[in-house]
Amino acid sequence: MDKQQSNILKARRDKAKTLAEAGVKLFSNDFKAPQPIREILPRGEALAAESHEKDGGSYRVAGRIMSMRKFGKAAFFHLQDESGRIQIYVRRDLVGDEKYKIFKKWDVGDIVGVEGKLFRTKTGELSIEASRLQMITKSLRPLPEKFHGLTDVETRYRQRYVDLIVNPEVRDTFRRRVEIIRLIREFLTNRGFMEVETPMMQAIPGGATARPFKTYHNALGMELYLRIAPELYLKRLLVGGFEKVFEINRNFRNEGLSTRHNPEFTMLEFYQAYATYHDLMDLTEEMISWLAAEVCGSMEITYQGMPVNLAPPWRRLTMEEALVEVGGLDADLLKDDAAVMALARDRGIELQPGAGPGKAKTELFELLVEEKLVDPTFITSYPTEVSPLARRNEEDPSVTDRFELFITGREIANAFSELNDPIDQLQRFEKQIAERGDDVEIHPILDQDYVRALEYGMPAAAGEGIGIDRLVMLLTDSPSIRDVILFPHLKPESREK
Repeated sequence: MDKQQSNILKARRDKAKTLAEAGVKLFSNDFKAPQPIREILPRGEALAAESHEKDGGSYRVAGRIMSMRKFGKAAFFHLQDESGRIQIYVRRDLVGDEKYKIFKKWDVGDIVGVEGKLFRTKTGELSIEASRLQMITKSLRPLPEKFHGLTDVETRYRQRYVDLIVNPEVRDTFRRRVEIIRLIREFLTNRGFMEVETPMMQAIPGGATARPFKTYHNALGMELYLRIAPELYLKRLLVGGFEKVFEINRNFRNEGLSTRHNPEFTMLEFYQAYATYHDLMDLTEEMISWLAAEVCGSMEITYQGMPVNLAPPWRRLTMEEALVEVGGLDADLLKDDAAVMALARDRGIELQPGAGPGKAKTELFELLVEEKLVDPTFITSYPTEVSPLARRNEEDPSVTDRFELFITGREIANAFSELNDPIDQLQRFEKQIAERGDDVEIHPILDQDYVRALEYGMPAAAGEGIGIDRLVMLLTDSPSIRDVILFPHLKPESREK
């Protein structure tokens, strides 16, 4: 902490001490029933300049002081609550000399209560003329300088509470996030899906390929893992007889940080019996385009300067078609397994021992195609080699009935017709474990209980996962996943602030 900041903090604490000695409660809890500012603002729309509301009652508002202009006999400050902002006018002759003297020791950042009548100033600004003032919470740290706000990106993420105070667009982003999740629930519930909860601590992490976080349960004397996906438990519910289920869940993956990745993130997963991945493509297209219309007011949006058209129908390509049409590869080359493997290595792709052409094609797709898929595009026919839980395609068993959805070059959703053959599933698990090598993202323990569940019989079904954080990024025009997570993970602070 530098000397200037230390002096500012000391001055704040000294001022708080002076107020306390004058009998002011610095942290009171008796200012009751404030009215939301947004409900008051419309009542003053018809007021002319320098006029008071006729026959108007007294309004009670509470919030944080965001700016202050003090004069000898009067002062103005802007008060902000969760719903909006309004100007407060304080006159010494109206509140009294002693109250005004105390008021002049208030600071920007203090949380206060105000009671008074509505009027419009001669400059036309709607205001409340205060007849009563009360300190609710004394702020001991100053807010960022008003003309520049909180602009340092790391500080914004680390001190999100300050970011929310001073940057209204940040509050709007998180309100829209809440609305997006509410609308997703509405959409799925209206189509007969039931919301469920599954374990966040699992004995065997499954449902995805990722390195898990590990913990230990003392009473049970066993290691547990924070879930990397809820998939295998949701499919157990299909076995149990529920035919349409979904969960908006927190997942945890022990991986790096980036603009697209946070170790703790939110997913929507849903499963439908007697459906195929084609049905889920239709459902996804309908849901996301509807969300865009509801949240953004249009299916044609802009993301980081790029126009994106979310209006159906969306493009659908197999992975090989995408490698040819978008990635520029020769279609005949893709039929030659050795040539595909050689090309992947030539492009700098490191393949684990035992990796085959399916893995090579997938890596080439990520390298050559993904970032070019701006408008929504379903990529289908993923190699069986990289899809251990997906149903094989009946006409071409080397690929699966699976799709991933890409928008603005990012994977938004992953879905497939579910593998419900317990023998095939067991063989794929065993093959994956046998070939894992040093891959820490593949868990070495086979989930025998999941195989046992399949042996009781799971109906034909399709399931999908959608990254909520990435979807919110898209619909709020946010460049980083940290912009849509209230408290993203960061390295520890290097020094005391």
